[in-house]
Order: sequence, then structure tokens, then C-alpha cells
Amino acid sequence: MERFDVVRLLPLLAPLVLLQLGLLVAALWDLYHRERVRGGNKIVWAAIIVLVNLLGPLAYYLFGRED
Repeated sequence: MERFDVVRLLPLLAPLVLLQLGLLVAALWDLYHRERVRGGNKIVWAAIIVLVNLLGPLAYYLFGRED
């Protein structure tokens, strides 16, 4: 059995990591600059954005923003 080689996976994982970081920063930036969010609690949305990888920022953009 071949040993797991992390170097081979880096080209596949790098775009996902960059996407995650980009969404995380953009969602937190948007949350910080908004007066109101659905549910009314920015702290809860910040925790969801940070703790739920990839899906947290997407959930915020889909369900948390008030227009």
C-alpha cells in the first residue's frame, strides 16, 4: 500500500482553501458593515461563518443578510 502523499493533494486543496478564506473574509466584512441581520444577532452569525467551514459563509449570504 502506498503512503499518503500530501504534496500530491496540494494542487487540489489550494483552490478550496482560497475559496474558503475568501468567503470567510467577505462574509465577516459584510456582517461587520451591516446594521441589521436576520435573527438580529451578529455574534451568532459570526460564529456560524467562522466555525462552519465553507457552508457558514454561504448560509450567511443566503439566509442571514437583510436587504
